[in-house]
Formats: sequence, C-alpha cells, structure tokens
Amino acid sequence: MSMSNSIRTFHRWTSIVFMIPVIANFVIYGIGRKPQAWVTYAPLLPLALLVFTGLYMFFLPYVAKRRNAGGAR
Repeated sequence: MSMSNSIRTFHRWTSIVFMIPVIANFVIYGIGRKPQAWVTYAPLLPLALLVFTGLYMFFLPYVAKRRNAGGAR
C-alpha cells in the first residue's frame, strides 16, 4: 500500500473517531445537560489530525503535477 493510500485510510478512520465525540456533545446538550470538559474537548485531537491529513491530500495533486512538469523539461 502506498503512503497516499494509507493516509487516505487513516483520514477516513479518523473522521469516524471524530464524529463519535461530536455526536456525544450534541446528545448531551440535547438532553439539557452541560458536558464535562473532557467530552467538550475530545474532538480536538482527531480534528487536528484531520486537518493535517486533509491538507496533505489537498496539495498532493498540485505537487504531483509540478513534479511531472519539472521532469518533462
């Protein structure tokens, strides 16, 4: 498996992990309670990982295009 495919897989699984505490926050606020701090801040680590892997996947086509254009010269 290439590095790009493994990062895509990691990004997908991290998004699932991210959604679990987000849904928990909505449920807790929905029943009228205030969640504890660890429940509120639990989505931040997966969100940071999603930002980095998402930026990698966003810039990957541009880097590949530049790499291919540079090799054709």
